[in-house]
Amino acid sequence: MIVWLNGAFGAGKTAAARELVELLPDGNLFDPGLIGAGLRALLPRKRLDEVPDCQDLPAWRRLVVDTAAAVHGEVGGTLVVPMTLLRQEYRDEVFGGLAARRIPVRHVLLEVGETILRERAARRGEASGDGGAGTAVGGRCAEPVRRPPAHHRVPDWLRADAHTVDATFLTPRQTAEKVAEAIRAGRGACDIVQTPEPTAETVAAGVLLFDEADRVLLVDPTYKPGWEFPGGVVEPGEPPARAGLREVAEELGLRLDTALRLLVVDWEPPRPPGYGGLRLLFDGGRLTTTAARDLLLPGAELRGWRFATEREAAAMLPPVRMERLRWALRARERGVTLNLEAGTPVGA
Repeated sequence: MIVWLNGAFGAGKTAAARELVELLPDGNLFDPGLIGAGLRALLPRKRLDEVPDCQDLPAWRRLVVDTAAAVHGEVGGTLVVPMTLLRQEYRDEVFGGLAARRIPVRHVLLEVGETILRERAARRGEASGDGGAGTAVGGRCAEPVRRPPAHHRVPDWLRADAHTVDATFLTPRQTAEKVAEAIRAGRGACDIVQTPEPTAETVAAGVLLFDEADRVLLVDPTYKPGWEFPGGVVEPGEPPARAGLREVAEELGLRLDTALRLLVVDWEPPRPPGYGGLRLLFDGGRLTTTAARDLLLPGAELRGWRFATEREAAAMLPPVRMERLRWALRARERGVTLNLEAGTPVGA
């Protein structure tokens, strides 16, 4: 398994991690900061200047998952990973990728008082000249920069997601002992759906459900970044519309008794490491207020849902999904089915 030590810059994650590997059977240290250092050496300066932090590089997140999985497969046991993840969408992408590789994650937050964080940041800044950001959070890719502790304040979602250890007045050894005790007690487990990594092109069926104000229902997956439509991959030999109905029942506890109408067929081109494939969106009709109130969410797969206007959805969905939704809404208005390639209508 992987024990992910999260927390603000200066919380003592790396020092505690070094102690923790001595306390856990077959413990090994894995520092994703090395991935950032490698990318700084490999990528052109122009690309590095485009991102404020190495974690903003898709390659960083992908390599952290792939490298952690490779190292875990090589040495087994427990990998202890000291790395700040303050953006929930990055947590979803990284932890979801690990879950897809069948590697369980224990998520532990090291909480330290802000006054102490500021003192540590000041000391590190004086010693290194860069605030130490290069390894604590991946660092600015082009060059290390000094960052105020406020930039690394722990968000509410992280406190809800991880098991918290108050390390304000603890030594690294004492912190590690607290973490080891929590791990043995089963705390910090991330119950994420283990969605297999695709090995070829796939067909996926999504279902658009609307409320009485014609807002569309979106769901927030735990295993990948960004909001999504209810739905999923069509299983071999399964009719796509039936797959959409099955996914709605599994994800939301909702059994639709109406036939689904196809709105768009979108060919998604392969973008490594993804294989692309066909993406279908169906019209699932309107939900009454009562039906919406009775929606159920599987905690391992979805953390939330909400109805959104088209404008609100644009701020929630990744661009490729938003384009698909935009054309699906136009198809619904016109009573037609649209054929898309990479989100653009063909022959319309």
